[in-house]
Amino acid sequence: MSKSELPENLPRRLDEGLAAMEIALDGMAREKLLALVALLLKWNKAYNLTAVRDPLEMVPRHLLDSLSLLPDLQGETILDVGTGAGFPGLPLAIARPGLNFTLLDSALKRVRFVRQAALELGLENVEVVQSRIEDYRPAEGFDTVTCRAFSSLGDFVTAAGECVAPGGRLVAMKGRYPEEELAQCPSAWHLLEARPVAIPGLDAERHQIVLSRHRQD
Repeated sequence: MSKSELPENLPRRLDEGLAAMEIALDGMAREKLLALVALLLKWNKAYNLTAVRDPLEMVPRHLLDSLSLLPDLQGETILDVGTGAGFPGLPLAIARPGLNFTLLDSALKRVRFVRQAALELGLENVEVVQSRIEDYRPAEGFDTVTCRAFSSLGDFVTAAGECVAPGGRLVAMKGRYPEEELAQCPSAWHLLEARPVAIPGLDAERHQIVLSRHRQD
């Protein structure tokens, strides 16, 4: 599907959502976000990358939900664990072209899509890696490590914690406040912030959970 085949009110839905979230993006970034929706719709027909089929629903569920992570990014290097069809990594890379993003997933079909999307969208700040996080050994740690759909905070911290650079952070996108999961996190990590997030057009509870490793004195 090309951008010309998208619903006429899709740009307005995106712009209204960005305005409500007080996210300022230039015209090129907004065009790339809409192009990402078109690519996802096209590939979804053959690869079943997302259960969301309506492009108007993709705006809040994929684009705006991903961009809600912008205030939590720290530093210049970002690792998106289990990126799936590229969320939140691709929208974040579009919005922050000055940062370097590594998008990690174990499924070949998803990795193929994300690589092609990054290529077609001209995202030179994106590297795509096919690997399980448990097997991934980067040469250097990342300033921010994110995840959108990991089984539990404890598992995320255990699997991805070694990928965080000194002074860096883990950021998990969750629904309800995960009190029990936080209690079960490894003791070497502590909660920096649990930020409730409102996504325009999405009637669901959201929290960003920001964790940092305890300092070793």
